[in-house]
Amino acid sequence: MATLAELASLRTDINRAGVAQLVRLVASWSLLADLAFSDMILMSPVSEPTNRGDQHFVVLGQVRPNNRSTLIIDDLVGTTQRADVWPLVREVFATKARVVGEGRVAGLDDVVPQWCVPVRVGEDVIAVMVRLQGPVQMGASLYEKVYLSIFERLCTMVSDGTFPFREEDVAGPGLPRVGDGIILLNGEGAVEFTTPNAANALHRLGIYASAEGRTLRELGLRARFVERTLEFGLPTLEEIDRGHDVAILFHCVPLLARQQVTGVLVRVRDVSDLRQLDRIVLSKEAAIREVHHRVKNNLQTISSLLRLQARRSDIDETKVALLEAERRVRSIAVVHEVLSREPGEEVVFDEIVRSLVTLVEDTVLALHPVEIVVNGELGVLSTDLATPLAVALTELLTNAVEHAFSDQVVEIDHAGIVTLNLRRDENTAVAEIRDNGRGLGENFSLDVPTSLGLSIVRDLVRTQLQGSIEMKSVDGADGGGTYVRVSVPLLERD
Repeated sequence: MATLAELASLRTDINRAGVAQLVRLVASWSLLADLAFSDMILMSPVSEPTNRGDQHFVVLGQVRPNNRSTLIIDDLVGTTQRADVWPLVREVFATKARVVGEGRVAGLDDVVPQWCVPVRVGEDVIAVMVRLQGPVQMGASLYEKVYLSIFERLCTMVSDGTFPFREEDVAGPGLPRVGDGIILLNGEGAVEFTTPNAANALHRLGIYASAEGRTLRELGLRARFVERTLEFGLPTLEEIDRGHDVAILFHCVPLLARQQVTGVLVRVRDVSDLRQLDRIVLSKEAAIREVHHRVKNNLQTISSLLRLQARRSDIDETKVALLEAERRVRSIAVVHEVLSREPGEEVVFDEIVRSLVTLVEDTVLALHPVEIVVNGELGVLSTDLATPLAVALTELLTNAVEHAFSDQVVEIDHAGIVTLNLRRDENTAVAEIRDNGRGLGENFSLDVPTSLGLSIVRDLVRTQLQGSIEMKSVDGADGGGTYVRVSVPLLERD
């Protein structure tokens, strides 16, 4: 479906400021639909007439109320409507003034009361906001009458080009809705009207006195946010807490007439439960972070013990085996170190790769200078994939640095380079390791590996990661070397 800006481009005379005003209106007018208990659509003429010369309107936006059943089931956004079907809308463009009357709507048998409000930018009417009123309920309550009076004041602001506000939206995710609670203040900040939900929110803050005719500050509520709205004529948002159990969100929308603040619409929402959930989530995240931190510390302790034991051993084979085990433990600790900073079920694997490269460079001794180069990235991976993949890559990098150049003398005419290429191929993570060393032996087979490290890599990739691994010698301009390709599916695991 086309965006509002693309639809508005059908009017060649609407400039950027006009399109921005329409976008702000569509982002904010759920407030108007709720106050009016009505469906609303936004219409603008199509610049180019049809072949028959008939004038048409394009529907730029549509919103349904949250507190009343919808009148129009179909989605009209992007459709073109014949102007003769909407005579009141056509009259607005002709007179540049609000028009109230009745008219028919496609798909409905009866005529529908309509408010057609000009949307003005400067002196130009760029669109018409149409309120389509559903069946009127008998005996409208005082609350509905107040809502409709506020709606009418906001419609005047739409016609004057002062609503919505440029500084910020007056509606959006997380902000109070009409049904959450409303307090209506006059131009001096005194309370004129309070809904039951708003009164309950004030009770949560310890305010039980009658609010009518008194300012929020007189009621004992520190209301600097209301004063800012009255003083500057701009929306304000503030959350007031009472201990750890109560949090009330206040959102002030100034009501303007001739550029003067004549009142304030205060929408109130009790967000105590949400804040309590936030604290629980933060507490759990802190606990998970602490668990990963302790696991990392325990692994580092084990690593230190293995390294200490290796130093005390007089047998070279035992010393090498202990140091290799110590390096594998440290590679697992690297994953938990990253998770201790950002707990969760996923981890940025590229941070782990950088630590693994540093680990290999610091712990592996080679007779020939070797440089490790990393290209590409794998992005975010699940933790159950990241840990075994980190161990496997550490083993492969270590194997390349230790053994690829072990039979060559220092005087060879090219530098030792180990390249790690990372990428995603659809639902697969691919890691390729290429060195320019001596290559593999003629009888080498990954199914019958010659070292414990390669056995670990093979089993991790094929069994735990359910992937594939390829390892072979290659020829190159700088003397050949070894190529390893690890491919791991990124699908969910049991």
